Amino acid sequence: MLTNDVRFEGFTSRDWERFLALWKPRAAPTREASRRRGGLLVVHDGLVVRKIIHSERGRRVPGQPWPIDPAALARAEGASWVFMAKDGAIEALMDRWAERTKRGDDLTAQLVTLASIGEELLAEGRLDLWPHRLAGLRVPTEAMVHKALDIVCPDGKSLLLGVFHDGDLDTSILLRRRGKGFDLFAGPDELRPHLGHMSGDWRRDYRHLARAAEVRYGALHLGIFVDRDVFLSLQTDGSAGAWARAVAVRDVIVTPLPGVVALGLLADAARVLLAPVVRTLPRVDPTGLGEPVVRHLGTSLGKVLGLGKLEGGLGFDPLEALRLVLRRDD
Repeated sequence: MLTNDVRFEGFTSRDWERFLALWKPRAAPTREASRRRGGLLVVHDGLVVRKIIHSERGRRVPGQPWPIDPAALARAEGASWVFMAKDGAIEALMDRWAERTKRGDDLTAQLVTLASIGEELLAEGRLDLWPHRLAGLRVPTEAMVHKALDIVCPDGKSLLLGVFHDGDLDTSILLRRRGKGFDLFAGPDELRPHLGHMSGDWRRDYRHLARAAEVRYGALHLGIFVDRDVFLSLQTDGSAGAWARAVAVRDVIVTPLPGVVALGLLADAARVLLAPVVRTLPRVDPTGLGEPVVRHLGTSLGKVLGLGKLEGGLGFDPLEALRLVLRRDD
């Protein structure tokens, strides 16, 4: 999804740190301080564990007989995930990738090929990952990725995420589409001098950011403006209607608002209306036959309203995938 001449600009080290901090895995606020952090890389030969490396604590003591219980190992080593590889699996991954990568493949094609090979090795039992946060998610094809990209951001337009905190612009990122991918990733440093006087209320100040971005980089197709704490909570909130509710009360401001996003928010709101029906069904329908019908109605409604357009393009729900990747329940 990147052009050959892609460039990054407008990021100070502080801006970049703030942007990366938005995507760190996290647990509920009451458990964040005590949750396990980091992960384990485990290499084995099918009989004995040969190497264990903790991503934050370095090398650990190997020698355990194989197979092992990854959940128990994670608890013992204070890790939140475990990646297991049999001897030679990483080499096989790189060899297959080199064999299948063709001259002229762009970054999207190369990443899709790499992910597909990883999926093969998982199926062969040479690689494994615990927990299986994205179990059942199929790797999209290159054509599917490009189709989804056309839906999200047409050629010549830009996407903008502006994150505010304590009445000031915390960080932002703008992605500009050119041809098959993005040719620009721009941070807030180029835009701050053009924001003018900030009122301290981001719900008014976002207009200055959107205007400065359009003057500097061209037309926006989608702009999302949000307070940092709200954005962090929404990333891991799996409740029906969370995003629609946030937009309705202006905890999130979306402008411009493409049709596919508007319809998706409408479908999200519709699921909120169906949620009480699902909760009360056990009292009026002890057979349980009605619940799957209502749930199917909610799914079908989302597709009719257009929510399934992006999901159909990729083969999975990107917001749900993000939630599974970032949310930590232990």
